[in-house]
Amino acid sequence: MMKKISKVSVMHYVKLIYRSLIFLLALYWYIFHKSNNISISVRNVTINGKVDWFVYVIDVIYVIEMILRLFPSSFESPGCQKVFRKNYIPTGDTNIEMHDNHATVIVALIWIVLNGFIGGLYMLDIIDEGILWLVCLFYGVCDMICILFFCPFQTWFLKNKCCTLCRIYNWDFAMMFTPLFFIPSIGTWSILLIALVILIKWELTVWKYPEQFSENTNEFIHCKNCNEKLCMHKKQLNTFRATLNELAAEQIKRILKK
Repeated sequence: MMKKISKVSVMHYVKLIYRSLIFLLALYWYIFHKSNNISISVRNVTINGKVDWFVYVIDVIYVIEMILRLFPSSFESPGCQKVFRKNYIPTGDTNIEMHDNHATVIVALIWIVLNGFIGGLYMLDIIDEGILWLVCLFYGVCDMICILFFCPFQTWFLKNKCCTLCRIYNWDFAMMFTPLFFIPSIGTWSILLIALVILIKWELTVWKYPEQFSENTNEFIHCKNCNEKLCMHKKQLNTFRATLNELAAEQIKRILKK
């Protein structure tokens, strides 16, 4: 029986759609201008020296997203909302457990190495700042894919059972805009700075109030209080995918028998 999708999950799908559209439009924007030998400057937000509103609008959209993340919201995942003290519901247990703290260091190192490599390509003039900007937008799409379908960080490193318990949930924007580090300008570094503020606020809260991030001590992040129910949707998707695979296998067998 299909279960009704939660409003939080609906917002995830909305973000996936508009982030994907933004990326595809930006990719077209980049290819069109490069193929016509038109000068692009992401740091100055210009095309042939003239202000490019397309880049401005996309940057503003993400800035708004980040600013909203700094405040409590019923439309956001409990995975990021547990950072707010108002969402701490004591269970009475004092045994704080967060088994993935060491894994976060590994994830951070992998991310630094990956983006260090990409930044190296830029510094060697193999790619330009337009590509770095596209990488940021691509990361934005991948972020929603991780939430909705498959997260390599969760599966291979952190081992958390769901996004609600994710130790690095609010790292997303800082990870997304890491490539902007290599494009020094007031605009690019301002975006990166906002992302880092979210990250620093998260890490300081983990350090000061770890009880908010432990399932043992915070009832807010228990399954019964989850307003996202994303695990149910993932199970439904997995069941649907398994059914399609079975149908495809049966069809192939029929074709081979003919």
